[in-house]
Amino acid sequence: MSATSPLELLKTVADAASSAFAEARAHHDHAFLAEEIGIGGDGTPTSRLDEIVDQAVARALDPFDANILSEEAGWVDRGSALTFVVDPVDGTANALAGVPLCTFSAAVVIDATPIAALTRWLDVGRDYTVVRGEPVDASWRTTGRTTLDGAAISLLRPQRANRETWWAITERAARIRILSCSTLEGLLVCQGATDAFVDAGGDVHRYVDLVASQVYAEAAGAVVGDLHGRSVEFDVDLTRRWSGIVAATPELLAEIQAVVPLLV
Repeated sequence: MSATSPLELLKTVADAASSAFAEARAHHDHAFLAEEIGIGGDGTPTSRLDEIVDQAVARALDPFDANILSEEAGWVDRGSALTFVVDPVDGTANALAGVPLCTFSAAVVIDATPIAALTRWLDVGRDYTVVRGEPVDASWRTTGRTTLDGAAISLLRPQRANRETWWAITERAARIRILSCSTLEGLLVCQGATDAFVDAGGDVHRYVDLVASQVYAEAAGAVVGDLHGRSVEFDVDLTRRWSGIVAATPELLAEIQAVVPLLV
């Protein structure tokens, strides 16, 4: 591993991902990129677009003696204390439909502690970055909201199994957004654009979906948790899932979690 900073490494990998993403969309049609070509490391189908970007990420990481935990490739163990945790394309359905809400998201984790994160809004080319312990600008600040009533909440789409929880949250919130890009929605909480982002009990989130938000939340005063109170922690098993929450304050997190007991 070179003396290159974690942020420089993340930017190098993000450049490879965004170049592959742009080239894929420029040279291939929707049907080709949307074709499911296998099962990813998280146990869900992989599209050709996912694979193209993931392979570019892997090539960019080859020179570095570090582990890789990728949504598509899974766990690549190189015996290092340092791991790149990568979601090559978050919001793939948006990307394939031409909706400009998708990201490359990655974090550097030492042992089990995330120390730096970068999320690139792929269609816009904007980077959101934080290195743990380093100063951040004023954009990394939450709304400070402590109550669910009247809040602006981003939610994953409702599913049959969690619709009661989903509706219980929406009935108390003042504004609901469904952007279908978890890494973008999590960081928007940490930028004060919305009060919370919630998977209302669908157990959809993998660690790759939440790790960058953990870094951002520490800098911004937000909190990352799980609807059922499970600890969100580094785990190389990508079949492990959470109903993730990124909330402006611990009090708001607790109010959202409290919706579940009321429904039992």
